[in-house]
Amino acid sequence: MTSSSATGADIRRGPFRVGDKVQLTDPKGRMHTITLAENATFHTHKGYFRHEDLLGRPEGWVVTNTAGIEYLALRPLLSDYVLSMPRGAAVVYPKDAGQIIQMADIFPGARVLEAGVGSGALTMSLLRAVGDAGELHSIERREDFAAIARGNVETFFGGPHPAWHLHTGDLADRAGEVVDPGSVDRVVLDMLAPWENVDAVAEALIPGGVLVCYVATATQLSRTAEALRADGRFAEPSAWESMVRGWHLEGLAVRPQHRMVGHTGFLLTARRLADGVTPPVRKRRPAKGSRPGDEEQWGAGRWNEEELGEKAVSDKKIRRVRRQVGQEPE
Repeated sequence: MTSSSATGADIRRGPFRVGDKVQLTDPKGRMHTITLAENATFHTHKGYFRHEDLLGRPEGWVVTNTAGIEYLALRPLLSDYVLSMPRGAAVVYPKDAGQIIQMADIFPGARVLEAGVGSGALTMSLLRAVGDAGELHSIERREDFAAIARGNVETFFGGPHPAWHLHTGDLADRAGEVVDPGSVDRVVLDMLAPWENVDAVAEALIPGGVLVCYVATATQLSRTAEALRADGRFAEPSAWESMVRGWHLEGLAVRPQHRMVGHTGFLLTARRLADGVTPPVRKRRPAKGSRPGDEEQWGAGRWNEEELGEKAVSDKKIRRVRRQVGQEPE
């Protein structure tokens, strides 16, 4: 078989070479990541071994140090790499990156606009999905974050990726410069205030294109959804979160692990409508006071069940419950 010409494919297979990142797992399951180099050694407080003991060996090799401790040597997967790589900003966890790729339908050859690059974790998943024939424009406000992301991405792929174009600045200012209007298949936002960029996103997306927003709090989620509804160029947004719980597997002791990857962020998706189309009216109308701008009518700072979208408890029910618990009103 001939080796693949896809960027980064060749360094993911074959025997270990100088410059390869290797993940070592000891008998207790502890992991260490090293970069193979000539005349180098891996030391712990319990012995060492030389990197030369791994060079030229196939992946999945077991190397033994001077104290007789065995280490399983494997190349780190993308999910391993993003959690152990140097970071300037928090990374998008693998569980969320996988959801973004799937739910946004990031396909080979897609034209994708990403804003909020951080340390480059999600960028690598996006590049894997669009492939060499795709196009990923990443916009990052901070130059230092952009530099860290570039270093992480190029280290993982073994050099520059032909589909990647990294820009610095604000999305609202740079989107029109780096992509043509109505030319982008997908937009992925990982930023504090996605609602400030709804117009820029709508201008960039093709009809039917997908917007995905990754936000940390329910407040950001709500405000982004309402901004998309108010804009009028998007179909009804959808939102969710995912939680991952591993399982302990030891003989008959099979049970959920005590630790899990719980809330990391919310994901929101929305489809771009064709120009001039009015979105269908929602059959389920929101509660009074649930939309931004209703404060003047309903009073800023007033919170009750109806304003939160919940059914208000009637006085009749309250009286019945009080009788049931022996606390009838005087």
